[in-house]
Amino acid sequence: MLDNPFRPPFEFYSTAAAVAGAGALLTHPGLAPSIPSLIGATAALGVVALHRGRQGWRIHRSRRNLRRLSSYVVTADEIPRARQHLFLGKGFRWLPRHTERLHLARQPAYDHLRLDSKLYKAARRIERESDGKHWLCKYTTRLAWWNPVAPLPPVGGDPAIHGIELDEEDIWQATDERVGHTLVLGTTRVGKTRLAELLISQDIARGEIVIVFDPKGDADLLKRMYAEAVRAGREKDFYMFHLGYPELSARYNPVGNFGKITEVATRTAGPLPSEGQSATFRQFVWRFVNVMARAMALLGLKPSYKAIYQHAVNIDALCLQYFEFWLDRDRPDWRKELDQFNVDGKTLQEKCRKTGRTDTTVKLLMYIQEQALQDDVGTALMSVLSNDRTYFEKLVSSLFPLLEKLTTGDIAGLLSPDYDDASDSRPIFDWAKVFDQKAIVYFGLDALTDYEVAGAVGNAAFADLTSLAGKIYKHGQAYGQRQANPPTKAAMHFDEFNELIGDEFIPMVNKAGGAGFQVTAYTQTWSDVEAKIGNAAKAGQIAGNFNSLIMLRVKNTETAELLTDQLPKVRIRQVTPDSSANDIGDPGDATTFKSSNKDSVSTVEVDMVQPSDLVQLPKGQAFALINGGQLYKIRMPLASAANDPAMPANLQAMANSMREKYNAAINDDEVDVQGLGAGW
Repeated sequence: MLDNPFRPPFEFYSTAAAVAGAGALLTHPGLAPSIPSLIGATAALGVVALHRGRQGWRIHRSRRNLRRLSSYVVTADEIPRARQHLFLGKGFRWLPRHTERLHLARQPAYDHLRLDSKLYKAARRIERESDGKHWLCKYTTRLAWWNPVAPLPPVGGDPAIHGIELDEEDIWQATDERVGHTLVLGTTRVGKTRLAELLISQDIARGEIVIVFDPKGDADLLKRMYAEAVRAGREKDFYMFHLGYPELSARYNPVGNFGKITEVATRTAGPLPSEGQSATFRQFVWRFVNVMARAMALLGLKPSYKAIYQHAVNIDALCLQYFEFWLDRDRPDWRKELDQFNVDGKTLQEKCRKTGRTDTTVKLLMYIQEQALQDDVGTALMSVLSNDRTYFEKLVSSLFPLLEKLTTGDIAGLLSPDYDDASDSRPIFDWAKVFDQKAIVYFGLDALTDYEVAGAVGNAAFADLTSLAGKIYKHGQAYGQRQANPPTKAAMHFDEFNELIGDEFIPMVNKAGGAGFQVTAYTQTWSDVEAKIGNAAKAGQIAGNFNSLIMLRVKNTETAELLTDQLPKVRIRQVTPDSSANDIGDPGDATTFKSSNKDSVSTVEVDMVQPSDLVQLPKGQAFALINGGQLYKIRMPLASAANDPAMPANLQAMANSMREKYNAAINDDEVDVQGLGAGW
């Protein structure tokens, strides 16, 4: 029989009858003298009344749930936590019966349950027209059980999608599933950040390495992370990197650590245009930076944006420094030989004029060529110097504006830290130290202020992290960590990850599970990812590496179909009313007509969830495809920061607290003054 939880609660009639009967027996026992036990009969009627009343109340709640869900607010301390499971919110597993109920609830017969009543619209009109000053507004705005026109929460969407099920329960995802990575999709302002806070809070409480990339630089998310670190007793392990607050930020060198020296050039040239003819110039830039990086590495100089820019502008100084290092190593008497090396003055001046180099540089080049000396890096530097300086600078001119932005003002000290400056108390971190320390990192890029700088730093940091993932994947989770530290999973959250994504993201999600990386990526639409990648097939390859999918409200069906296309078709039952009346043509028959009323139940195949359902989700609600492809409907708890002693009032207060913790860590544990062992 078809389950219809939205019909009128007829059970209340039998409830009232049972209550009336029980009352009559108690007050007038003479009305039923034949009943052997009045107490037993009264008790039986009471049981019937309770049972039917409970059934009727459930129907009443089902009807009410189509418009208004119960409030769901928790404080930070009340968030459920478990070691082997991740809490996502309250909800239920979506089954074919829920698809059937949703189709039933949207029938015209139940519009009065889903749509705003005339009385509700009148109350809102009075509030709007009087700007809340009418005397009735005092009562119409009250969120009380007796108020039939209480305002609905400002979440929009269709509450019936979740309201079709009364029996909510806590929804958990097994942490073992997270190494398969999770994709979160949802348009702006529908709860992605709140979901991120919920997941990040639990990751911090579990003691995992937590890394959060936030292109926008959300201060509320930053404060929430620090509050959770304090609550978990991990505030000394907290790093804040924020391009918008360089004076408060920890320092990080995106090109200072690498597995292969070629990574320095890849990260530096990565943000440059790569379409059409720009691809050729990008390759010139890559080679130019790679030559400089190789030279700096052999000279014992740590690559940084500032150092790369200085040497790119004046490559002669780096070349001379490297040539001296090379010749001192391989030809100790080269200085005497150079003094005795005779060069025609006219030829020397002609070469200087042609290349734009100094006579000292040109003479040294001619000496090396004359002696037929060989060195891989030296030969590469010589090829750079042999080019016309003006022509070569045109080939690599796209590099200079980018490096100028990355080395100007306070950003320079943030991205190119001076490791010998003891007066700068801001700590310096790298990803290897983060993993060794089991730290918590907030990486804010402030993309709304400077999009290009944010993109360049984000891509470089992302590539740096991918490089570390490759090392851990090859050498094991204990790679680079102290022996006393057991391997720890790393929970990584990438908000607006389409801004960070690049070719290096594919190997990360493909191989990082073996490195213990648990990637959770957040974006608005899948079209954003395809637009950034520029290749639909490659974007599909990325999507295939996310085993779990959480989808909040989206604004286009293409994104919604990323979920709905993975769901099966289901058969639901439909009731078709059939009424008829027939005249009786027999004059001898007293019956003039016959009528017939019946309901026909049939089944029809439909999508388990329609793309339009995802477009109509209220804020804070989502469909989740987790735990091996099981579909759940969830709603996330609303945040309540009331009386949270761990929540800093503002970023400055948070920074002061971090400095105190950082200094205490130094005094107590004798941590490296550069901040490589602790963060604030």
